[in-house]
Amino acid sequence: MNKTRHSDEAMNGSLSPTMDNPRICVIGAGPSGLTTLKNLLALGLTNAACFDEADAIGGNWVFREGQPSVHECTHIISSKRLSEFEDYPMPADFPDFPSHRQIRAYFEAYASQFGLAPFIRLKQRVESATRRADGSWSVRIATPHGVDEATFDHLIVCSGHHRVSHIPEYPGHFSGDVLHSSAFKHAARFANKHVLVVGGGNSACDIAAEISRVASRTCISMRRGYQILPKKLFGYPVDQLYAAFRWLPRSISRSLFKMVLRVKVGRPEDYGLQAPHSELMEIHPTLNSNVLKALRSGAVIPRVGIARLGENDVEFLDGTVEPFDTIIWATGFHTVFPFLDASIVDWNMAECPPLYLKMLHREVANLFFIGLFQPLGCIWRLADHQARIAALQIAGYLERPADIGARIEREISSRHWKFDKSARHAIEVDYHVFRKELFKHLKTARTNSGAFRRSGSDASASPVTCSFRPKAG
Repeated sequence: MNKTRHSDEAMNGSLSPTMDNPRICVIGAGPSGLTTLKNLLALGLTNAACFDEADAIGGNWVFREGQPSVHECTHIISSKRLSEFEDYPMPADFPDFPSHRQIRAYFEAYASQFGLAPFIRLKQRVESATRRADGSWSVRIATPHGVDEATFDHLIVCSGHHRVSHIPEYPGHFSGDVLHSSAFKHAARFANKHVLVVGGGNSACDIAAEISRVASRTCISMRRGYQILPKKLFGYPVDQLYAAFRWLPRSISRSLFKMVLRVKVGRPEDYGLQAPHSELMEIHPTLNSNVLKALRSGAVIPRVGIARLGENDVEFLDGTVEPFDTIIWATGFHTVFPFLDASIVDWNMAECPPLYLKMLHREVANLFFIGLFQPLGCIWRLADHQARIAALQIAGYLERPADIGARIEREISSRHWKFDKSARHAIEVDYHVFRKELFKHLKTARTNSGAFRRSGSDASASPVTCSFRPKAG
């Protein structure tokens, strides 16, 4: 039986409360958790502990057999230039779209550069975080040695939104091999199989293209049209190319970019796909050059949405029935916070969360969410700016808005684009617009970037030198 220890220390790290150095709990040691810890330490907030149930930092970017994580051939989909932290560039010899192994090495070097390791508690899962009568947080932590409880003044949630797999329900039952995309690791398992991949996002297209190299037949089912873009156009990463258009008025830049895509890529219908029902940038784009090639060559066969499941086959909405050995559900995730009381996160997770700047709670001033958004770009570097806001607020340099309720309502009603109303787009933001909003709020702080040790507060900040090399293997 586990033994519970009540303590005001966070497992070998002092957490005694002081006016100048409050106790801070960070949940998650993925990229959002790492940059949060960096920003806290940069302001001298060293009474912090970061907890993660895994045995290594990096979150889902750590490849693990038999556990939800990246698969063997995963590469980032946003370019290196627009994914690296603004104060810590990736090595010059990294490709435009680094592999998961390179990304993991980058996070490890980042943690080393900013001295994060002493504040990270691995193999320690936060089971619950309960708000006490005095406003502090009682945090229950499962460790390899039992269960600990510690008290904190602030709680920062960096646990991500790829936690609980979503598998839709359809009439009928399929008796073949079934798995979620988070469990996919290697394509070799599906050699000579008839495989159906369900979904149209990046994971679905990655997996379908990879499996098509070994499977007897690979189909991909999309219930609606998607915007599928190549990773590069004219030799440049597509996200950088789009950024270059942004000095133009939005209507012109989007029209111009659509014209370029039509000439270089063609229409979705040219690949046997359904036409998207929303304009470019209103649904999350899928960046995947390989699946476009596979669709063109017939290595991947497009199918419409599913009508029903049979024992060994699938009927699609157009009446087509086809046998399969395996179904891979690349159908996303549910956003959940099992360690928080339902009264604190009492919003509909299928809708835009009532958080200012996607991070500040309406009522609970000492609770922050970092990385709870999905940009048309990379999460990490925007999470860095969110984390800076949290650190400044905790340190007393940045006021919590008095009209936070009104700001939240404006944010919900005035989203960056006319995003699709599906649950998939509930936390969608435009990378460039959101970055400006974060910087606008940061400018109200009663300090400047010099208050941060080794952390830039804007794009012009001098980056530190990055000289590491990824580990072999």
